[in-house]
Amino acid sequence: MIQKPCLTLADVERIGAAAVAEAKKNNWAVAIAICDDGGHLLWFQRLDGAPITSAYIAPQKARTAAMGKRETKIYEDIINNGRTAFLSAPEIEGMLEGGVPILVDGYCVGAVGVSAVKSFEDAQVAKAGIAAL
Repeated sequence: MIQKPCLTLADVERIGAAAVAEAKKNNWAVAIAICDDGGHLLWFQRLDGAPITSAYIAPQKARTAAMGKRETKIYEDIINNGRTAFLSAPEIEGMLEGGVPILVDGYCVGAVGVSAVKSFEDAQVAKAGIAAL
């Protein structure tokens, strides 16, 4: 039987706090979602002033990054490079930069999704959260 690491509540809270700190440091009103490796939401925060739509987009970015075990920017690039048929892939939403998988010892244990500012800034917030782990 394969054994792999998994996120604890303490891990998720640490990631969330670091992501919030990065967003606030830059005065970015964003939504931040953290999910487990199956894409199930574990933690969510929409900062004051973040658009309502970001509350829907951030969890989907996290879910897509976790299930695909890769950054959502990869999917955005695939689509932007002309493979628009990829938009019909089942169960995958949030194919915009800003979803980042949490990788531990070669295993994807979850992901962080951020939405509301420029896509590369969303990714910056997500990566700052993951770096705290």
